[in-house]
Amino acid sequence: MKLIEITDFMAPELDVYARLTEAQLLNRHNLREGLFIAESPKVILRALDAGYEPVSFLAEKKMLRGETMEVILRCGDIPVYTAEFEVLTQLTGYMLTRGMLCAMRRAPLPAVEDICKNARRIAILENVMNPTNVGAIFRSAAALGMDAVLLTPACSNPLYRRSARVSMGTVFQIPWTYLGDAGDSWPHPGLDRLRALGFKTAAMALDDNSVSVRDPRLMAEEKLAIILGTEGDGLAASTIADCDYTVKIPMAHGVDSLNVAAASAVAFWQLGNCR
Repeated sequence: MKLIEITDFMAPELDVYARLTEAQLLNRHNLREGLFIAESPKVILRALDAGYEPVSFLAEKKMLRGETMEVILRCGDIPVYTAEFEVLTQLTGYMLTRGMLCAMRRAPLPAVEDICKNARRIAILENVMNPTNVGAIFRSAAALGMDAVLLTPACSNPLYRRSARVSMGTVFQIPWTYLGDAGDSWPHPGLDRLRALGFKTAAMALDDNSVSVRDPRLMAEEKLAIILGTEGDGLAASTIADCDYTVKIPMAHGVDSLNVAAASAVAFWQLGNCR
């Protein structure tokens, strides 16, 4: 281990944990140099299992044992910056989950066609901007039988710290990528690419001209893409109009809708591979 006691808050090696924003870590202008922060031993382990390369650790002194120590020892001779709880909270501005962070290098994203080639059920996120919702949707997707997740360019990045933590590391287990890198990539040619891969598309929307999520025709589709919209406004009208199905979750007690993360869990349970 290469343990380094934190004595200088302004040390440049700590910028990744204390001063760089998520956008700066992402480094859109040079994605090969992009980084992300994994938080908690379980999330870090899932990232390591997926092949992501660790750069350094930030760990609370009293947590340098057990599962945390196993993670550190697995990574060889990389820096482990450490201090007491109060110092780390002051440095980062928040409490560390299970007392541990890891800076890791991003990996190139796969092509849509590659991750959908053998998939039967995929989720599409249209402009879902809240990192907590993105993480929760990934956790449901992994648990409830989705083979892949595709995101439109305006979505929050799944490797943002909060997304990865809320997902419990499933962002490193379920294949995902973006449907293009510009605003004009969705709904077309994105929907056209899905149809070329053999997918029928199901727009989750509050629409009178919809079928129930329990409709047997949905279950009978060999390949189905479940499309979920942004918080508040839901799916764009143009997306709904161009999908093969518009799908509604039946509601009771006058409730008009569910949060997008909750709706995703219902849809994935009913329509996913685990049924």
